[in-house]
Order: sequence, then structure tokens, then C-alpha cells
Amino acid sequence: MHPSPRPGRTHPNPVLPRPKPQVRSKPRLVYEIPMIAWEQLDTATLPDDGGELRLMRRGSEYSIMSGAIELMNSRLSGSEEALATLVCDRIGERPGARILIGGLGMGFTLRAALAALKDDAAVIVAELTPAVVAWATGPLAGVFGDSLADPRVTIHQGDVGEPIGTGQSAYDGILLDVDNGPEGLSRKANDTLYDSKGLASARKALRPGGVLAVWSSAPDDAFTRRLKRAGFAVEEVRVRAGRKGRGARHLIWLAVNPGVEARSSA
Repeated sequence: MHPSPRPGRTHPNPVLPRPKPQVRSKPRLVYEIPMIAWEQLDTATLPDDGGELRLMRRGSEYSIMSGAIELMNSRLSGSEEALATLVCDRIGERPGARILIGGLGMGFTLRAALAALKDDAAVIVAELTPAVVAWATGPLAGVFGDSLADPRVTIHQGDVGEPIGTGQSAYDGILLDVDNGPEGLSRKANDTLYDSKGLASARKALRPGGVLAVWSSAPDDAFTRRLKRAGFAVEEVRVRAGRKGRGARHLIWLAVNPGVEARSSA
């Protein structure tokens, strides 16, 4: 017989716990991705002391800046394309549809309109700044593709207010993307497009059932009220800056000319 262990003594053959194996973590490899700096390609002075536009490039990405504010980016075209498609959904089937686009930008609205309109349509693009037109066939030629060579396109070098003011039931659609919205950012003179007198001119320039579409970076209740006082039937559509429902939220007003003179409501 094996003697029993005495009190206070351990068993002669104790079972000790096995030490846990030490697991050494693998060293993490940190890869530093170099940041591509923005490069300024060109500048353009806006008329009437409206400031300066800068054309910037970072790799294959382009940006048009007004001061520190980015007006448009080649990666974010969703809301500018929506400006055209929303209008063309309403008037694109009209024979000989005629639309006026205020602001060439990077051509997103123009290309979307050309894709949606028939072969007998006409698209007039009013661009105030000559350098912006030059960029379209120069540094931004890859962005524009062959859109400016489309026989349906005419470039009006000047303020969009000119063809609006001289047009009498001339257009089925007027698309305005000349600034950051109804509040002039890059050029205060743009405000005259959105005041009561400017909206009255736009309505006269539209055919019955024609659509005035206005792009904005943010809502503006006062502008909505002005549109209604001018006699338009107004719809507000919220869209995303990027494609596939991504990016910042922008707003597009769709103001339809019902074809009858509105009563003045001062």
C-alpha cells in the first residue's frame, strides 16, 4: 500500500498544468500610399469682376474651383445628368424638341441630354466664360468625348440671359446650372436669372408645357415661392451628386409653364 500523503504535503506525483504556448503576432506590414497632389492646369477670369475659376487635375480626376469651393468634379456627375434626364423624360418625345442649357461646365448635362433626345432635337449651350469652352476641347477633351461635335449642338458664347430674353416660346426646356444655385456664388449677376423678372422672362421663352429646370446645391424655400408666383407648376426633386445614389444631396426644381399667363402677385 502506498502511504497516504500527510496533511499539508503535496501528492508525490502532482499533475501540473501545462504552460500555454506563446503565440507571437506576425509583424504587420504598413504600406504607405503616396498622395497625388492637385495640379493647377489653368485659370479663367469671370466677367464683371466675378472672380476666378481654376481648373485642377489629380491623376485622372478633374475639378473646377471657385476660390476654395469646388463647383464640379469629374467623378461626381449624377445630379448634373439628372438635370437633363428629368427634363427630357417630360419633353424628349416632342418632335423637334429645342432646349437651352445655361452653363457648359464639364458637359455632363449636355451629354445626358444628347443621349435622351431624338435626332431632330436642337441643344443650345450658353457659356459665359471663353476659357471653359476652350477647356472642353483641350484638357477636358477626354471628359467631353465627341459631344461638342454633335450636329444638334450649338454653343452660344455669352450670358444665358440673352437667349432667354430674346426667345418667345422658343424652347421646350431651359436648364440652368450656372452657379451653385439661385444664390449667385461665383457671379452675383447670376441672381438676375432667379429673381421675379428673370423667371418671368424664362416663362415667356418656354413653349406651353415647357420645363424650366434649376440645379442647386441646397434647398431654397424663397426661390420655390418665387417660381410659384411667376406662374409655374413646381416640383422639387432631390438627387445625389454621385451615380448609384451616392454623394452629397442636391436639389433640382422642375417648373412647368402651364401655357397661360400668370396673374401678378406682388
